[in-house]
Amino acid sequence: MKLEKSKLAGDKTIQISGSKSISNRLLILESLFSNIKIGNLSNSQDTEMLTKALSENSEVVDIHHAGTAMRFLTSYFSIFEGRDTILTGSGRMKERPIKNLVNALRDLGADIEYMENEGFPPLQIKGKKITQSTVNVPANISSQFITSLLLIAGKLENGLEINLVGDITSRSYIEMTLDIITKFGIKASFNGNIIKVEPFTNPSSVIHYEVESDWSSASYFYSICALGRETIHLKSFYKQSTQGDSAIAKIYEKFFGITTTFFEDEHKITLQPDPDFSFPEKIELDMNDCPDIAQTLCVTAAALKIPFDISGLGTLRVKETDRLQALYNELKKIGTETEITDLTIKSVSFGEPEENISIRTYQDHRMAMSFAPFCLIKEINIEEEDVVEKSYPMFWKDLSSILIS
Repeated sequence: MKLEKSKLAGDKTIQISGSKSISNRLLILESLFSNIKIGNLSNSQDTEMLTKALSENSEVVDIHHAGTAMRFLTSYFSIFEGRDTILTGSGRMKERPIKNLVNALRDLGADIEYMENEGFPPLQIKGKKITQSTVNVPANISSQFITSLLLIAGKLENGLEINLVGDITSRSYIEMTLDIITKFGIKASFNGNIIKVEPFTNPSSVIHYEVESDWSSASYFYSICALGRETIHLKSFYKQSTQGDSAIAKIYEKFFGITTTFFEDEHKITLQPDPDFSFPEKIELDMNDCPDIAQTLCVTAAALKIPFDISGLGTLRVKETDRLQALYNELKKIGTETEITDLTIKSVSFGEPEENISIRTYQDHRMAMSFAPFCLIKEINIEEEDVVEKSYPMFWKDLSSILIS
């Protein structure tokens, strides 16, 4: 996808589909309980993959690149009494660790075996009734592992108590899951490092849930606004969001002068750049609670040549690709040298971008979308542009609607 050097057209409105994170949680709950009807469901490839997996009865379930589906379905199929399932995915999926989740489920009594490499998919899962109700889980693992357990907790005969051992990673995503399940009448608490969920045996009347649009998808338009310095309107977003990535609003106001105004009656937000904003000498930020927007932030800072030192990024090593290494490689092409560790990335120096920039995406949707705003600085080519279908299929169309070549 070649993106010509462009300008941002002001005062345009973008409708982003429902949050993938919320949609995928709701789909599991909808399948386990009968009292949920979902509106504004995400149109992402990941959500479509999960919908398909929940509706079919084949023994082999292939979720391809959908990491959320792999994690959520591991717990889901483990309590599907009488059903044997082989849960598999793409080559990259077979390299993404799932041992901590499998260990927790085994401790609860689940019957799960690795079919190839220890600690990695594919998995052979024999569904059974689980009565054990307490489990210890490392607190610094992916929040999706913990969410996977929470989504089935209300279906367990004795509920579930999770003891998170150590410092908690991505707490906001866990709290989002708890907010969702409690909206449907499931009683849950989160005190200190202990999460308790009571069994849920009597679903109430049907509850309709309108899914808020995806804040991680909104992050790319914050980046575009920061570079293009024109107003953008986004729908459908709420001021009291439970999505961890809603932190993008405060982050971009502080470091890039983008003010977010909420219009509650229209479920709309307006991104307004401050024309007199003075950019900071350096950005120092712990993104432990919102690592999925780190790529966006790094590209924005690199484009504006603002030094940055970002920590709390341990989970990025085991995403669709090693995102820290991918950032290190591709930021060079737009003139930014960085240093990375297992937890951090920081800028070292800024130079001139390459003459013909072509960004590798490493089969990672966020690499494609986070680098796309750089077209406001210089012409850029995004390889394997179809990867955006994983989370935001309409991205290129929406992007083109607000750019002037």
